[in-house]
Amino acid sequence: MTALEDLLEKTSRTFAISIPVLPEPTRRQVMVAYLLFRIADTFEDASHWPPERRIEALHEFRDLLRDFSPAKARLLAEKWSAAGASPHAGYRELIAATPFVLDAFFALDPEAVASVRDHVARSAEGMAGFVARSDKGVLVLNGLQDLRDYCYAVAGIVGEMLSELFLLKRDALAAIAPYLRERAAPFGEALQLVNILKDAAVDVPEGRSFLPKNAPRAQVFTLARQDLQVAGEYTLALQRAGADRGLVEFCALPVELAWATLRKVEERGPGSKVSHLELFAIRKRLELALDRGDPAVVIRP
Repeated sequence: MTALEDLLEKTSRTFAISIPVLPEPTRRQVMVAYLLFRIADTFEDASHWPPERRIEALHEFRDLLRDFSPAKARLLAEKWSAAGASPHAGYRELIAATPFVLDAFFALDPEAVASVRDHVARSAEGMAGFVARSDKGVLVLNGLQDLRDYCYAVAGIVGEMLSELFLLKRDALAAIAPYLRERAAPFGEALQLVNILKDAAVDVPEGRSFLPKNAPRAQVFTLARQDLQVAGEYTLALQRAGADRGLVEFCALPVELAWATLRKVEERGPGSKVSHLELFAIRKRLELALDRGDPAVVIRP
């Protein structure tokens, strides 16, 4: 677990904070799943590679999940590492550690493996489709629905996967399973939209243009707020159903952090981030609310 946690801390900020609060075995399942999605994200983000190489790597990774062998994993990890998959040191280390991550993955509960594999493979396939549309290395999205389709491929599917892991072997949550599944993709979309709005100033130089030119930015802010409301409803449904505190906290933290980030970006523009002190305050408010039995999140207008 220590090596997995080390990779998590080197490749994530929010998830490195939220995953440790999850109860086992969900904690380990989500940690390994995050690392798998991060491997696919690294290939999608490799704007220094031509689109053909990025698509090839995404398809190789997808096929490796479906037809795994340790030898094939080692060869592909060496190939991706030699090609310089990322300028980010943590992501480079993760790519090199792909065989280790996959060994940990296939040691999980078989039901968790089947669910995670399906969702990661679908996400990798969706990413490849958007990379194929790159024009001179830059992805340009056309309209709000195109943006939503992209968010589904890279984040909505993640929300769906997390819901299935939350529900796995938790009969007490069966009654709210349809409610959670209906809201899982918008939950993921919410967090992705906030990141897109926050990172708009740096995305274009890195080969991405996620804010459609023919969709007013105000529409994207409105959609993000609507989705965050849905994410809040999802979190409160877990809390009311008596879900493990760790599941509720895991969901509530990114929702509250996203609201704080969205406000900053609206007030100060792209690039604005929540400070470490503000993050600490958000975590303390959340912990106190859970201690008191108060709602974990605030449903905002």
